[in-house]
Amino acid sequence: MTVKEMQAVVDGWINKVGVRYFDPMTNTLQLVEEVGELARVVSRTYGEQSFKEGEEANLADELTDVLWVVLCLANQHGIDLEEELVRNLAKKTSRDIDRHKNNKKLTDR
Repeated sequence: MTVKEMQAVVDGWINKVGVRYFDPMTNTLQLVEEVGELARVVSRTYGEQSFKEGEEANLADELTDVLWVVLCLANQHGIDLEEELVRNLAKKTSRDIDRHKNNKKLTDR
C-alpha cells in the first residue's frame, strides 16, 4: 500500500466510521499521546523499566497508532505525504550527504 493509498483508506474510515476528523489541536494531542505509548513500550522493552504484570509489548500496534494520527493530520491539512516524503528525502540527502559519514560518534565503534 502506498502512502497515498494509506491516506485514502484513513479518510474513508473517518468518513464512514469515525463521523469526522477531530479538530487539529485534538489530533495533535492524540499524536503526543500515541508517541508516549510508543515510548512506554520501547522503555520497557529496551530500557530499565519493566512491564506491569499482565502488560504486553505491542510495538507494531503503537507504531501504527502513531502513523494513523499522522495520516489524519496530513489529510486535514491537505498534505500529500507521499509527495512531501520525496521532497523531504531530497532535502535531507543534499544537506546531510557527508554529515553522518563524518560523524565520529557514528563511526567510532
